[in-house]
Amino acid sequence: MKTKIETVNAPKATGPFSQAVIEGNLIFTSGQIYLTTKGKLIEGSIEEQTHQIMKNLKAILEKANAAFADVVKTTIYVTDMAIYGKINEVYGSYLSEPYPARETVCVAELPLGAKIEISMIAVKP
Repeated sequence: MKTKIETVNAPKATGPFSQAVIEGNLIFTSGQIYLTTKGKLIEGSIEEQTHQIMKNLKAILEKANAAFADVVKTTIYVTDMAIYGKINEVYGSYLSEPYPARETVCVAELPLGAKIEISMIAVKP
């Protein structure tokens, strides 16, 4: 049975989706862009924006009693591959070996004009 995860420490889900759901021992986060908990995109560098995304994902995982160490799969969407290196540096600072499996996909657009979106799948500890 699917369980909805919701925390006030990450941006509220504003459509027909959840911040995350748990099915069995798996946690599936929705894609996160660099929104604050007030629903505003942060200004600043791609590094600052990536840190915001990772903070959002951390809050969601914590609400599900998990951590980045429990993440097994990540998907990163970007609108410009030229920013990939900077994103990868910040992303990598939150994770450790063995790193999750991952793909990075370049897309034409993301919600609200964001440049990056990240989703994760974790296994409940």
